[in-house]
Amino acid sequence: MTDCPGVDCVTQESSETPLTDDGIRLLVDRFYVRVRQDALLGPVFTRAIADDAWPQHLATMRDFWSSVMLTSGRYHGNPVAAHRGLDGIKPAHFERWLALFGETCRELFGDETAATFMDKANRIATSLQLAMFYRPENDEPALQQTRAAGA
Repeated sequence: MTDCPGVDCVTQESSETPLTDDGIRLLVDRFYVRVRQDALLGPVFTRAIADDAWPQHLATMRDFWSSVMLTSGRYHGNPVAAHRGLDGIKPAHFERWLALFGETCRELFGDETAATFMDKANRIATSLQLAMFYRPENDEPALQQTRAAGA
């Protein structure tokens, strides 16, 4: 038996406000303020995005997250190409980006929405890192050792 048997009973998980473009705008804007101030990420973004280019970058990021989370289809870019052109990016940058993004999501949204954002962000970060850093030729020595051990 539940404590709330009526039809109007709403659990915490289902009472979250539906995600909107306004929520995405708030997330993107607040998150990138933090990114620009961050000791690790700030210099990367300062090198990559001129001060007068930030409004367009934020608009692009809003479209990106709207496409990811609301399936709006507004984003038409190539994230891999955009990130491959950045100088000095390392896996640690992705870890820090995800940490700041997670903090911002948890501050703005309920647990379910924040978790959905983070699930998508982690998948995207993994894909970008594979595209940027994975080199099949680096697997060759391990593959050779595996073959030698099995032979």
